[in-house]
Amino acid sequence: MTSTDTSENLDSPDPAAAADSPNPAASNPAAPEGAPDAAPVMLALHQTALGGPEVLRLTELPRPTPGPGEILVAVHAAGLNPTDFKHRAMSIFLPPPPMTLGWDVSGTVLETGFGVTLFRPGDEVFGMLPYPHGAGSHAEYVTGPTRAFAAKPAGIDHVQAAALPLAALTAWQALVETADLRAGQRVLIHAAAGGVGHLAVQIAKERGAHVTGTASAPKHDFLRELGADARIDHRTEDFTDTEERYDVVLDTLGGENATRSVSVLRPGGVLVSLLPGAQDTPAAAEKAQVRAVTLVVEHDRAGMRAIADLVDRGKLRAHVSGTFPLAEGARAHVQGETNRTTGKLVITVR
Repeated sequence: MTSTDTSENLDSPDPAAAADSPNPAASNPAAPEGAPDAAPVMLALHQTALGGPEVLRLTELPRPTPGPGEILVAVHAAGLNPTDFKHRAMSIFLPPPPMTLGWDVSGTVLETGFGVTLFRPGDEVFGMLPYPHGAGSHAEYVTGPTRAFAAKPAGIDHVQAAALPLAALTAWQALVETADLRAGQRVLIHAAAGGVGHLAVQIAKERGAHVTGTASAPKHDFLRELGADARIDHRTEDFTDTEERYDVVLDTLGGENATRSVSVLRPGGVLVSLLPGAQDTPAAAEKAQVRAVTLVVEHDRAGMRAIADLVDRGKLRAHVSGTFPLAEGARAHVQGETNRTTGKLVITVR
């Protein structure tokens, strides 16, 4: 699930009033990296009911303990994704609240569970907790399986690192692993200035593909900076009104957009959707002799290491359009649900 590029606004009460009273400093978030921390509790952006951003409350919870094959991470920053907004508001993949959301995380290993060999306390890591059932990074501490993480690239800070995992893994798994995008192929990326989209543009260019991206006209300069070869203003142009035929379409919107995307694929092309398509999408794809699939992102150490390599080589960088401290996480949800975000929003913890 990804940011769309629409102009819809959501009316919302001030979510700051919903925050509980605990002081974010109470559980010692400024403890030295890798140092023992005996605090039995932590603060988390927690909810006990489904609903709007106002259901998110800064809550004191027990600090988790790493199990076998897990690490305990002191969270420095955690990315925010549209799937967080959707799971906050309705039951999709997760059981009903209480729950703490968040899948993106960048931080420092504090403890290791039995059998862990890849990391030691003090190591800086970033990764995506297992989607969907591993949520919980919007907190001061989180545990996760070792192989959901990779070493944080040294050349970026924790905010940059936290913006990458879910969106970059989604783009990587869609374009590289599912569509097998190759040099010289042509790809259309919907909502190309959004969280997944802007990273997908960079990954596709690194693969040597010709990239067309849809976004509102004010974001076209941003797409040029990312390397997009062509741009379509989704507000004033119909992306199907063209003789262009693509080898791959990355559809971040689903519904009828998926069905319409089939028409711009060459025979043998691949449509990768991040949301379910319309009921007639499979039939349209079969008639057009294209492959149409829906992708759910998976945690993957090899994928995280590939992303880190792209970052280290200067081929991939997340655009962070806003940061919010943990205590103001509800405000981040309000901003994200305007669907106007370019790139990513990040929650800062340390």
